[in-house]
Amino acid sequence: MSDELALDKANDPKFERLGYKEQVLDIINGLKLSSETDKSILKSRFLYEVLNYDMRRNHTQKYYNGFRFIVTVGSILLTAILSIGQMDPAKLPKNFDRFSYWSSWTISLTVTVCNGFLQLFSLDKNYFEYAITSEQLKTEGWQFFQLSAKYEEYESHADAYRPFCKSIENIKRKQVEKEFSGKGEVKKKKAFDFEKELEKELKKNEKMKLLTEKQNEKLVPDKLLSRDADASVLSLLSKIAPGRVQEVTQGLSGNLRDSVTGLVQGSVQQGLGTATGALQQGLGQATGALQQGLGQATGALQQGLSDVENTINSVSPQEGEPRVSPNQGS
Repeated sequence: MSDELALDKANDPKFERLGYKEQVLDIINGLKLSSETDKSILKSRFLYEVLNYDMRRNHTQKYYNGFRFIVTVGSILLTAILSIGQMDPAKLPKNFDRFSYWSSWTISLTVTVCNGFLQLFSLDKNYFEYAITSEQLKTEGWQFFQLSAKYEEYESHADAYRPFCKSIENIKRKQVEKEFSGKGEVKKKKAFDFEKELEKELKKNEKMKLLTEKQNEKLVPDKLLSRDADASVLSLLSKIAPGRVQEVTQGLSGNLRDSVTGLVQGSVQQGLGTATGALQQGLGQATGALQQGLGQATGALQQGLSDVENTINSVSPQEGEPRVSPNQGS
């Protein structure tokens, strides 16, 4: 039994008479989704839209091909009848001029009316749009069923269910916008998210920086690359939201000013403390050296005085000898 289920059902002869509806219903019923409601949504929204656009395409195709056929054939017949009317009247059948007049008038009116219907109801545009939308829905459905293309990163159909529904709604929305373009269309301006755009641009430039570093590691300096990347980000954001950029720049400038002021004050205080300690140490050393010098000078002075005193004593007169004063000698 398992071998029979493993066979490709497309080779079954009964599928030769089945359409897209029967094939897709069989696949949807066999999917393992979170609930039966998800399967009902696929049938009601996805499968119904595909069948609806197929029906509208086929309905429009009949009128489009019919009117185009009449316009093409009528243009050829009108040219042929008018060409025959340029021949020698003696060689033409009797009352041919009346026949050519009314036939030319009828064919011209028919061609004009058919071409007018094509333009009035936009049959050519609607036919192509219905056909393209139907094929887009079918392609999206087969990619979901096969878990291929953009659904290959999902492990199961249950995980890919929500992205698939989102894709179907996007296709439907684009078709409605094309079909009713300019008719009651209200466009809301999307609010600009500065932080989100800034984060996005920074991530993009970071990726570009890493890629450039890998390719040109020896040719591009890191500082130059970072400077160019930051400059490009600021230039882009200044064009997108100049007021917001100026506000953020002022805030960053204020924070930078406070940081620099604190850093300078700390450095100055640290330098003053270091200089004060060095000055105190230098004064201590100078005071010690001065005291040592004064002690040595005092000792030398005392020794000199002692030497002078000894010298004076050695040259003094003996007891009993009269001392000669300096005045007496003169």
